[in-house]
Amino acid sequence: ETIIGQSLFGQEVYSNLRKQGHRVVGVFTVPDKDGKADPLAVAAEKDGTPVFKFPRWRVKGKPIPEVVEAYKAVGAELNVMPFCSQFIPMNIINNPKHGSIIYHPSILPLHRGASAINWTLIHGDKKAGFTVFWADDGLDTGPILLQRECAVQPNDTVDTLYNRFLFPEGINAMVESVQLIADGKAPQIPQAEEGASYEGIQKKSNAKVDLAQPAEAIHNWIRGHDKVPGAWTVIDGQSVTLYGSSMLGGKAPDGQTLEIEGASRPGLVTKKGLVLHGTDGKALLVKSLQFEDGKMIPASKYFSSGEGASVELTDNEKRVAEEIRNIWKGILSNVPTINDNTDFFKSGAASMDVVRLVEEVKQKCAGMQLQNEDVYMYTTFQDFIQMFVRKLRGDDQKEELVIDYATKEVNSMTVKMPYQCFINGKFEDAESGKTYDTINPTDGSVICKVSYASVGDVDRAVAAAKEAYEIGPWGKMNPRDRGSLLYKLADLMEEHQEELATIESIDSGAVYTLALKTHVGMSIQTFRYFAGWCDKVQGKTIPINQARPNRNLTFTKKEPLGVCAIVIPWNYPLMMLAWKSAACLAAGNTLVLKPAQVTPLTALKFAELSVNAGIPKGVINILPGSGGMVGQRLSDHPDIRKLGFTGSTPIGKQIMKSCALSNLKKVSLELGGKSPLIIFSDCDMDKAVRMGMSSVYFNKGENCIAAGRLFVEESIHDEFISRVVEEIKKMKIGDPLDRSTDHGPQNHRAHLDKLLEYCDVGVKEGATLVYGGRQVDRPGFFMEPTVFTDVEDHMFIAKEESFGPVMVVSKFKDGDVDGVLQRANDTEYGLASGVFTRDINKAMYVSEQLEAGTVFVNTYNKTDVASPFGGFKQSGFGKDLGEDALMEYLKTKAVTVEY
Repeated sequence: ETIIGQSLFGQEVYSNLRKQGHRVVGVFTVPDKDGKADPLAVAAEKDGTPVFKFPRWRVKGKPIPEVVEAYKAVGAELNVMPFCSQFIPMNIINNPKHGSIIYHPSILPLHRGASAINWTLIHGDKKAGFTVFWADDGLDTGPILLQRECAVQPNDTVDTLYNRFLFPEGINAMVESVQLIADGKAPQIPQAEEGASYEGIQKKSNAKVDLAQPAEAIHNWIRGHDKVPGAWTVIDGQSVTLYGSSMLGGKAPDGQTLEIEGASRPGLVTKKGLVLHGTDGKALLVKSLQFEDGKMIPASKYFSSGEGASVELTDNEKRVAEEIRNIWKGILSNVPTINDNTDFFKSGAASMDVVRLVEEVKQKCAGMQLQNEDVYMYTTFQDFIQMFVRKLRGDDQKEELVIDYATKEVNSMTVKMPYQCFINGKFEDAESGKTYDTINPTDGSVICKVSYASVGDVDRAVAAAKEAYEIGPWGKMNPRDRGSLLYKLADLMEEHQEELATIESIDSGAVYTLALKTHVGMSIQTFRYFAGWCDKVQGKTIPINQARPNRNLTFTKKEPLGVCAIVIPWNYPLMMLAWKSAACLAAGNTLVLKPAQVTPLTALKFAELSVNAGIPKGVINILPGSGGMVGQRLSDHPDIRKLGFTGSTPIGKQIMKSCALSNLKKVSLELGGKSPLIIFSDCDMDKAVRMGMSSVYFNKGENCIAAGRLFVEESIHDEFISRVVEEIKKMKIGDPLDRSTDHGPQNHRAHLDKLLEYCDVGVKEGATLVYGGRQVDRPGFFMEPTVFTDVEDHMFIAKEESFGPVMVVSKFKDGDVDGVLQRANDTEYGLASGVFTRDINKAMYVSEQLEAGTVFVNTYNKTDVASPFGGFKQSGFGKDLGEDALMEYLKTKAVTVEY
C-alpha cells in the first residue's frame, strides 16, 4: 500500500503498518517547511521507503500528469490516507486494486468536513469518535469500514479528545482496517443521509464567540476552538483569545469587573480566572488569555502590571540561559539569530516543538517542573528566560503559597510550623475562626494555636478534592507522572526529616532518634514504595464461557475510587498519614485527612511539602479538629467514596455505621489490639528479654501492635521478670530531644491519667505490681515503665489494651502449647502476635494457630512497607502497606467484549 498524508499521525500509521508486516511501497507527503521534513517523511526516508513530496496533485481541477505517473509507478494495491489534507484526484483514489481508505475524526455521517472535532464540541455532542471509510467522489460520503466512539468529558478540548482517543485509537483502527482488507473481511456500509451534517471549516476570522447565549453554549464554543483556531472576543478594543474554559458551579468568586463587548453582564477577573456569564444566569471560567501580539497570560492576571521587574541573572543563570538559547536555535533552525525578542511561534514552531523545548530544558536542568503551558505563556526568548529563572529560584512557588508559620527555636534549629487548615492548596483559618492549643507533652507548654475545623470546612475540602479528581490535572495525569510527584514528595520529606522529627517529638512526645528512624524514616520509605506502584496497577484477562459462534474477551481494570477520607491517630502522626495517604494517592484518588486533634503539626507540615513537590491543588486537604465534628462529617459525607480509619474499636464501629447509612462508602479499619506474645523456655533468653521489652515499651507503649499480654513458660518466668526489671532500671527517662533518652512522655495528659487508672485497676484486681505504675516526678506527662505479674485471665488488664508502657505477664505450664494458645486467642482482638522458641516445628504450629493479622517469630515490631498490615476480628479489616493496601483504594471494573 501507499501512505498519503502527513504529521505524527501519518508517521505512527506508517510505522505500525510496517511492524504488522505490511509492505509500504511509497509515501506521499508535503514538501519540507522551513528546511524541516514532515515526521512521516523523516520516518519513511530512514527506512528507505520511496518518499514523494508533491505540493499539489492537480492544477485547475486537472491531475498533474507527472504526479500521476510517479504515483502509478509504485504499484500500490491500497491507498491509506490518515488525516489527508491534499485533494486527491479520483484517478488516484480508484487506481489501486482495493481503492482508498481515509480516517475522519467524527462518527460519520455527522460532521462531514474539515473541522469535525471542533464541531463535535461546539454542538455539545455527548459522544465523539472517528470513522475509517472508503473514499469516493463526495465529501466524506463514502461507505464506512469501521467506527469507534468515546464519551465527551465536560471540559474536553480538541487537544484532550485528540490525545486521549482520536490519536491513539485512530492509529490502531487504521492498522486494523488494513488488516481487514488484507484478510478480505472489510465491510462497505453505505452512509445514511439521515443525521448527516456539514459545517464549514473553522478559521480565526469566524471563531468570534457570541456572548449573548446560555453559559454552556459559550463554554462549548470556547473549548471547541481550543487551541486551534482559538475563540476570541473584544476587550478594551483588541481581540483577545480565550483558552481553558470550564463551567462554574456554585457562587462566582469575588473579582474585579471587566467590560466585554456583547456580553450580557460584565466579566469578573478573579483569583481563579475570568468569569463569564451566560444569558441563563449560569457562569463559566476561562483560565488563559492571549493577546493580538501572541502574548498569553493567566486570566487572573489581566489587571496585573505584568510580572514585575526583570530579575538580574547570576553568572551561572546566564550560562544556563545560553544553553537554552542553543536549544531554541536547534528547534528554530530557519531563524539566523535568537535574540531577546524572538517569538517562538512566530518563528514557525508548532505544538510538537513545544514538547521538544520543554523536554530538552528538563534534560539540562534535572528536576525543573516546566509545563507546555509555560511556553504558550512566555513566547519570546526574553520572557521565557525570565519565567525559567523565577521557577529555578522557586520565586513562583513563594508567591503562590502563603503560610503564616508558628516558629520555634528548638533542637538546635528553627522549626517553621503551619497551623491553619489546608484546603484546596492554601492554608487558611477555620470558617468559624476557632482555634485550640496543641501541647508539648514534655513540659505541658503550648506549642501554638491550631485552626479548629468545622463542618463547613469539611464540605469545602471535599468539594476541592472532588474538583481535583474530576476535572483537575490529577485525574488526567499519566500514572508514571503521578509517581514522579510522589517520589519528589518523598525526597522533600527526606530533606526536611530533621525538622519533621523535631516537630513530631515536641507534638507527640516521641523520642527524637525514634522519630527520625521510624516516625519520619518509615513515612519516607512508604511514599517511595507506593510511588513505584503508580504505573504498575494492572487488570487481568479472564476466559469466560462462550456461546458459539460468538467469541468474547473479558478483562478487568483497576480504577481509583474518587474522593477518600482518612482519619488517623496520635501515636505515629506522620507515619499513620503516610501508611494510608501514600496508597490512596498512588491509586489516583484525592483525599481529605483529619489528623488527631492532639498531634496535628506534622500533617500540616506535610501539606506544605506536598505543594512544593508539585502535587496539584485540591488533591490533599488536611483538617485539624475534633473527631466528633470533622470525623463524623467525613463519615456522613455523600461525595466521599472511601474512609480509612486507624483508632479505637468503639469509634471504628461508629464510623462503619455512619459510612453505611450515608452512601455505603468503602471502609477500612485498623482498630484496637491485645496482642499476645508467647515465650517458651527453649527461647534465646537474651533476645526474648530484649524483644519482649521492645514489644511493650517501644514508642512508650503507644503502639497498636504492642504486646498487650505476655505468656511466659513457668520454668523461665522468674528469670525473665528479674532480667526485665534489671533492664528497665537502666532505661533513661527524660526529654525526648536528648539523644540518650530511651523513654519519653506519654502523648497527652488525658492518656497519662487513663494509664494510671489502668494500673490502679490491676492492683485492685490482685495482680502483682513488680515495677512502676506511677507518674514520674518531673514536669510533663511521663510514666514509669511498668510490669505486672500473676495476671489471671478474668482480670481487666488481661483483656483490655493499655496503649502504654505496661507489661502484663501471665505464666503458663511447661509444655502446655495448646493450653497457652487457647488463652492467647481468647480475645475479641486479632491485630498482632508473637512467639519465641528455637523449635521450628513449635514456631510453625503456633504461628498457624494464632488468630492475628501479623505473627512475629523470634522478633517483634518488624513491619516493612512491602508487608501487609491489618487485623482480624474486632481489630478491624483491610490492610495498610504492601500491594494489599493499594487494592483498598481501587475498584475493579469487568469489561466483556463480544467479537
